[in-house]
Amino acid sequence: MSKGQTRRLTKQHISSGGASGIFGEDAQVHDQSVGRASASVFEKLKQEYQKYQFRFRQTISKQEINEKLNSIDKRLGETLFVKESKIKPDGGIIEVQDKDKQWRVVLVSEAKFQGKDAENIKAGVLVGKNKDQELMVAGNAIERVYKNINEIRNFMLDEYHFPYAVFLQGSNFATKTVQVFKPDGSFVEIRHDSGAMNRIDRVTAANYCMQINCNYCKNIFIGHKNSSIMLQAASIYARCEPWKEDEMRKIMMDIANTSIGILNQLG
Repeated sequence: MSKGQTRRLTKQHISSGGASGIFGEDAQVHDQSVGRASASVFEKLKQEYQKYQFRFRQTISKQEINEKLNSIDKRLGETLFVKESKIKPDGGIIEVQDKDKQWRVVLVSEAKFQGKDAENIKAGVLVGKNKDQELMVAGNAIERVYKNINEIRNFMLDEYHFPYAVFLQGSNFATKTVQVFKPDGSFVEIRHDSGAMNRIDRVTAANYCMQINCNYCKNIFIGHKNSSIMLQAASIYARCEPWKEDEMRKIMMDIANTSIGILNQLG
């Protein structure tokens, strides 16, 4: 990186009041990339399954989710204070129409960016209140992802699949320790096992702490005494470096294909 680029990033960092200004732009880019990948999957599904009808939605209302819950069991879906409440996953919701003309979810995708430490180190940007730190202590914004996951779980409570893909990107989601070089040639370690830095553990409850970077679209059944419990796990994909749009598209397509395969098996 040139000195001019370093100065530009440093100036941008200072003028924006810290890492948040640059962070916001990168988060938006990641959101948009996931959105484009999801739109591409939607078009490909229509091409590959021409006998099926698909639809794409950006939102699902809380009222519709409650109605679905109530149709499963009258004790559920009773509480709603704000009728306009809705959820809006970054990549939207893709559904297919079954033989009974009911719409069934085949893909939901979410993008979360947190941690610009690698980019700041490469640019020689210091962070923190006094602009004297090389690493920024991670925040807890990732915990907000649970709301959408839980709402889609409610909406799909009677399904045997759960096609929710979460793409985590940034230094707070490093899966291995990385060395990032500063402009002067020295390096800083971003440790994946640092409690101050890593935030993956804040979201793995959504997949019951199973391995990440795996497709968990098909529900899991575990034995419990004389019965079984059905688990719906989010498919969490995480890494420090940026996700390429094509990589996310392939993962999303795999999850959507899994959904359609399960729905076909059930008739």
